[in-house]
Amino acid sequence: SDLLVRAASLRTFKVCTRVFMAEKRPRSGLRLIRFEHEGSVKLGVEIGEGGNVVDLHAADSTIPADMRTFLTQGSESIQKAKNALAQGAPEIPRAQIQLKAPISDPEKVICVGMNYVDHCTEQNVPVPKEPVIFSKFSSAITDPGSPISSEETENLDFEVEMVIVIGKTGKRISETDAMSHVAGFTVAHDVSARDWQLKKNGGQWLLGKTMDTYCPIGPAIVTTESITDPHNLGIRCRLNGEIVQDSNTKQLVHKTPALLAFISRFVTLRPGDLILTGTPPGVGCFRKPPIWLKKGDVVQVEVDEIGSISNPVE
Repeated sequence: SDLLVRAASLRTFKVCTRVFMAEKRPRSGLRLIRFEHEGSVKLGVEIGEGGNVVDLHAADSTIPADMRTFLTQGSESIQKAKNALAQGAPEIPRAQIQLKAPISDPEKVICVGMNYVDHCTEQNVPVPKEPVIFSKFSSAITDPGSPISSEETENLDFEVEMVIVIGKTGKRISETDAMSHVAGFTVAHDVSARDWQLKKNGGQWLLGKTMDTYCPIGPAIVTTESITDPHNLGIRCRLNGEIVQDSNTKQLVHKTPALLAFISRFVTLRPGDLILTGTPPGVGCFRKPPIWLKKGDVVQVEVDEIGSISNPVE
């Protein structure tokens, strides 16, 4: 009987622990992450920025183990993830995991140039009437904390950007329907080799924007319901701890609905596609004298309510 009492007490303790863990977790949106733990990369949710994590596939084996499939399944996967959290799925201590880029294999990495009013003012150029679109290859994506390569360039520059993450396939999306195609938002460092972007390669931007390591992203894909207003968020970049870019996403020229409507006229947007929405003023190339990144520098990019990532230059 003593064993039965102890077993019942243990079950009660486990239930109470799960209830407590569920109660302290956010009740609405999710902070979706990829992380490495015990030698394998997993899909999870972080409990607040920098907090402990839940392995979603371990909590519910019907939840996909990779981000692109998870996003493709849309509301079904989101609800299963919320259910797992509500039921008190076990947390992995933060110190035991290594954060990875929240998605590593998007079909498209689309970028928008000159999309902040104050950045256009900085360059003394007119505000674009239509979005200026270019791209990176997905092979440019790298993890938070991973080194940025300074090879092949003498003019390495920094750009903080808020990123739209597509959650539903669409072509010719209307502005009124656009937000239903958005899974959430993340943060990117649009690393740029200005010599290759502006002076070489016939004036084409691609090589200067898409070298390996030129797209650190993270820390999480924060679902839309977690964000009060994606177009009124502080956005900043720090170089070796000093603020070098400091603005607000309300300065965006073309906001999320307009960008999705414009881009989807030409290409089909699919779950996992990333849209880097542009950078505010303060980039190195427009400073007098210019500031170029060098080995040993550390760049931190941050958007309020989404989070920050930091990467060293090597």
